[in-house]
Amino acid sequence: MITIVSGLPRSGTSLMMQMLKAGGLTVLSDGERTPDEDNPKGYLEWELIKQLPQDPSLIAQAEGKAVKVISQLLLSLPDGHEYRVIFMQRPLPEILKSQDEMLRRRGNENLIGNNAPIEDAFQRHLLQVTQRIGGKPNIQALRVHYHRTLREPAAVAAEVANFLGADLDVLEMVKQVDRGLYRNRMSSSAPSRKE
Repeated sequence: MITIVSGLPRSGTSLMMQMLKAGGLTVLSDGERTPDEDNPKGYLEWELIKQLPQDPSLIAQAEGKAVKVISQLLLSLPDGHEYRVIFMQRPLPEILKSQDEMLRRRGNENLIGNNAPIEDAFQRHLLQVTQRIGGKPNIQALRVHYHRTLREPAAVAAEVANFLGADLDVLEMVKQVDRGLYRNRMSSSAPSRKE
């Protein structure tokens, strides 16, 4: 079985990878992308995964491990493996705000503009991904809300361990959740009991 952590950029995928690693699951990561101001605990990415559309066979290296796969690349997962996909969800306005802040810190303010077309494109993309992975018998998915992870980390960690059928250290997973790193929030989407 291959565990995949996915979602849009800035949706909490790094946090989930950190939780899985702390819980005792082996993660496939090369350390190429080092911690920075936008992600001080690290990204836990595997650079080679970007070649998945050209070489689907490379996913075999993640057998028995967890690997981060951006949502767009989920469309390139080959048959022949059993996948458990933990799909991180976060309100699109927050994702876009977080991306804008990251661009500002890197001096790319000229790339920041009207986010409405991007939000529409993300919505269409998420629908496509949901349809694709929902129709595959070898793929099971668990949707995890970023806000709920911050608010109820123990419950989310337990649900993830149960979904994976793994004996993970839930207490260590919970220790990875730092609400102080929740910086790019929209006033209307702060964590609440209704989510």
